[in-house]
Amino acid sequence: MTNSSKLFTLIMLSLFIVRCGVYSFTGASIPEGTETFQVNYFDNVAGNRPGSTVEPGLDQEFTIALQDLILNQTNLNLVTNNGDLVYEGEIIQYSITPTTSTANNTAAQNRLTMRVNVRYRNKLKEEDSFEQGFSFFYDFDADQQLYDIKTAANKDLFERITLDIFNASLAKW
Repeated sequence: MTNSSKLFTLIMLSLFIVRCGVYSFTGASIPEGTETFQVNYFDNVAGNRPGSTVEPGLDQEFTIALQDLILNQTNLNLVTNNGDLVYEGEIIQYSITPTTSTANNTAAQNRLTMRVNVRYRNKLKEEDSFEQGFSFFYDFDADQQLYDIKTAANKDLFERITLDIFNASLAKW
């Protein structure tokens, strides 16, 4: 077999694998026939829990972060209803707790924790559907306020949690 025929075979095999939904180079395993997804608005109900902080706009920012990740990692189309894959849920925790203390019994470091409950439904392969909680944390010095670290913290929290959701629903990790 010549080098050009080997290259042609490799290219054709790669196109077949990606096109059939068997595998994508991001690690996603999207069932054949899946073309659309929807991410319903994630309500922020964290303020209803003791110790949680009410953070305006957190719900919208998180919803958009999940939409963006799936758009960037797959060839699926985002729709507002009737998606083949449906993500919905709520932000159930957004709280700050001390993690380490000083000799004076004051906090030296704080931890911002975000927890999200997700309901994922795969209309084409119902056995892949699930309801699961995802969470992550961001540690910061106690002399800083939430206002000081919010942008960096939310970016980090959103990246980790949305990636965990993506992996659980489409990469099966």
